[in-house]
Amino acid sequence: MKIAIITDSAANLLPSLLKKHSNLFVLPLMIIVNGKNFKDQIEITAKEVYEQLDNSTISTSLPSIGDLMDLIERLKKEGYTDILALNLSSGLSGTFNACRLAFQEVEGIKITHFDSKTLGGGLGYLVEYALELVKKNTPIPTIIELLNKCRYEDSLAIYTINTLKYLKRGGRIGKVEGTIGDILHVKPVITVNNEGVYITLSKAFGLQRSLLSMKNLMIDKFGKELVDFTVHYGNDLEKATELGNKMKQELNIRNLTLSPLTPVLGIHTGPEMFAYVARRV
Repeated sequence: MKIAIITDSAANLLPSLLKKHSNLFVLPLMIIVNGKNFKDQIEITAKEVYEQLDNSTISTSLPSIGDLMDLIERLKKEGYTDILALNLSSGLSGTFNACRLAFQEVEGIKITHFDSKTLGGGLGYLVEYALELVKKNTPIPTIIELLNKCRYEDSLAIYTINTLKYLKRGGRIGKVEGTIGDILHVKPVITVNNEGVYITLSKAFGLQRSLLSMKNLMIDKFGKELVDFTVHYGNDLEKATELGNKMKQELNIRNLTLSPLTPVLGIHTGPEMFAYVARRV
């Protein structure tokens, strides 16, 4: 058995991880700027997106299904017998469903399709875990069981943003209470629930108190258990570094990762965002 893992660029994977695993493949989502298509992380950067966010028409779109089918044909030629595909939440994007329909047309290779019900580092950690399990020759049904445990029991992904206007503009507001936040300077702490849509976990006055709330949620969830921990950020690496160092004093962190948010997600958060993502190890 030779297993390839396919995910999409909403997994926010670092280039170093892609270089490390020859059986890992990322399908880029599309970013549309004033009617022109760009492949996320490949043809456009977060900096370029943020510079145009307030004075251009910017939206996101599904990955190219043609690119997906070409990749599958390549994998078959390279001798892969199985594909494990992990997509961002079906509750936040049509990507999962588009891939599901495409997979129905595929013959000659077995495909197992997993709806992560999350995105960003939450999806990224699931991809990393899947890679570890494949390397150990874990049967795919067992991998799915363990991925579900990781997603729903052993991980937490939360973020806060300075303004809700980009989530509202992109139609990704979900169940987040958005009407009073900008008026009263209330900053929400947002997560993706088990149904795969955004909800508010807590609210605080100002970004600093919101970050404090995020810290407390992480401590409540993990205590002193060993975790891998990621800080996502928009355009403020200095602040992200400070936050990461502070969290190392609060949690038992094995690996700390500072990761800029991928542009296709940054469109919906804006540059003033911070996320904490952790998983038990």
